[in-house]
Amino acid sequence: MNTVFNFTGKTVFVSGGTSGINLGIAQAFARAGARVAVISRKPDKVEAAVAALKATGGEAIGFAADVRDYASVETALKNTQARFGDIDVLISGAAGNFPAPALGISPNGFKSVVDIDLLGSFHVLRAAFPLLRKPGACIIQISAPQAYNPMELQMHVCAAKAGVDMLTRVGAMEWGPLGVRINSVVPGPIEDTEGMDRLAPTPETREAVRKSVPLQTYGSKQNIADACLWLASPMASYVTGVVLPVDGGWSLGGTSVSGHEMKKLMMQP
Repeated sequence: MNTVFNFTGKTVFVSGGTSGINLGIAQAFARAGARVAVISRKPDKVEAAVAALKATGGEAIGFAADVRDYASVETALKNTQARFGDIDVLISGAAGNFPAPALGISPNGFKSVVDIDLLGSFHVLRAAFPLLRKPGACIIQISAPQAYNPMELQMHVCAAKAGVDMLTRVGAMEWGPLGVRINSVVPGPIEDTEGMDRLAPTPETREAVRKSVPLQTYGSKQNIADACLWLASPMASYVTGVVLPVDGGWSLGGTSVSGHEMKKLMMQP
């Protein structure tokens, strides 16, 4: 049991919660006593994640659902409410990415990222809203620094994540009067994640990224989970509409590796 945060009796729903940062968030809430539900496209990943969550000693369920399919997301959310009650914490974390220059992205590739990141986030928020505990629910979107830092090879992700952060801000304005808070958490360079493996695939790029972080180190999945626990707790009860970087100061940009330099490093054989 997490000795700092206590979510006993609370229901937490995590989209994309079967791997990486999002699974780490789901596990943190499970250790804090929450009942946790996760969704992902692949049934085998859902099954493995649920087993890992149950190993904490808590209650967990999972559903195979694609965030691009509104009906499947809505069904998973309704099944979660039927089993665990109204949703107290909603984590919207499904995402897609691949490095490519703008002229190397097909229209279908661009659409795929926007459909997962932006449309998928809207689907999760829209389908969940009637099932949230009101007042008192907390929504946290897992965004990305591409939302506000333009990056070469990331035009599709930059566009999609900028939209996700606007969903957060507008949602905070519209849903605040009903007692629902919504914030974005923006992970920086996080160790042992698929995203960093794609964006920094070589020792040279990994070292360049590390040196570009003011704290001179990669973050951990636990760092992101801790931020989510805080945002969902009573300690953050007056915080909404915030886009919160958890990145060791990386988004400040003062020592960041340039997009041109990063592109050269990524293109090395």
